[in-house]
Amino acid sequence: MAAQLPLRDVHLPAAPGWWPLAPGWWLLIGAVVLVAVAVLAVHFIRRRRLQRWMALFDRQLQAAPQGPAKLAAASELLRRAARRLDPQAAQLQGDAWLRFLDGPKGNDFSGGYGHLLLDGGFRPQLEVAQVERACQLARSRFLQLMAGRR
Repeated sequence: MAAQLPLRDVHLPAAPGWWPLAPGWWLLIGAVVLVAVAVLAVHFIRRRRLQRWMALFDRQLQAAPQGPAKLAAASELLRRAARRLDPQAAQLQGDAWLRFLDGPKGNDFSGGYGHLLLDGGFRPQLEVAQVERACQLARSRFLQLMAGRR
């Protein structure tokens, strides 16, 4: 009679652990990190550029005396910014210039305080509050034009 061998069931190896990660996961993590760094870099570059433009606008207005000279300085900066968007825009006059400054929506320049930019530089006296409102409006539009938004 033959010797009986004890038979045992087949034992499967243990399931693989989650660590170390497979190479595909490392590539995915690397791609996500690169995209996050790129997005943050673009955000900080845009923010820094916006701060430089705000500082430029504020410096120019602070260098100008009160009243009509401030409006003239704001108007000059707006014309310089408009040339970035459309080279012919700086040559616009009167209501056409104000409509360009209004952009596709709104009428802050043609119907609001921005209208002072048209003739405020030639008035002998202006209210300080009106000049400040017009300059704030000009500042926001200057930043939009410099950013390339109509």
